[in-house]
Amino acid sequence: MPQIALFEMRRLEMLSNTIFGVAMTLLAYDLPKASSFKQAPDWHDLMRVYAQPIIALMISFIVAGMFWFSHHRRLAVAPEGGRGVVFLNLFFLLAIIILPVTNGLYGAYRLDGVLAVLYGFHLTIIAVLNAVLWVLALRGRSDPHLMATALFPVFVFVLGTAMALVAPRIAQFVWCLAFLAPLAGWIAGRRAG
Repeated sequence: MPQIALFEMRRLEMLSNTIFGVAMTLLAYDLPKASSFKQAPDWHDLMRVYAQPIIALMISFIVAGMFWFSHHRRLAVAPEGGRGVVFLNLFFLLAIIILPVTNGLYGAYRLDGVLAVLYGFHLTIIAVLNAVLWVLALRGRSDPHLMATALFPVFVFVLGTAMALVAPRIAQFVWCLAFLAPLAGWIAGRRAG
């Protein structure tokens, strides 16, 4: 393929920094405002009003941060890409942009099975797009550490989404296991080495 057909991913990196920054900031947009209380709230009122949205915010923020880090590592591994890879990256970034929407729904109705499944499905889509992009970035190279780090969240989010079908309250704990992806990658790297 001629060099002119390749896209310099540094340009995509600048766009992605903006998208991740805005999406991660907007996660807090739906938090209840102080005006939702008629008088100064006590601890029980604060827990009742803020617990669900803050749990959703923390999960989504850490997930977005995890994928931001993965995205930058991937762009460093594959500094150029063809048109298909660029468009796939744009779909990945679109999935990140939508995160504040599903986070807002999940934060408001965290224990609702339908919305927990929707949120989990969204997290799974993000993880699958990230994993596919890693497979493309590592084409022709064998790196068990990076592949395990990229694939682990897919399995966790699929499992968590399945759990959301039967026990939405437990799904949030399963999704948090995705944060162990670096450990899974380290273990895979040690086994391969």
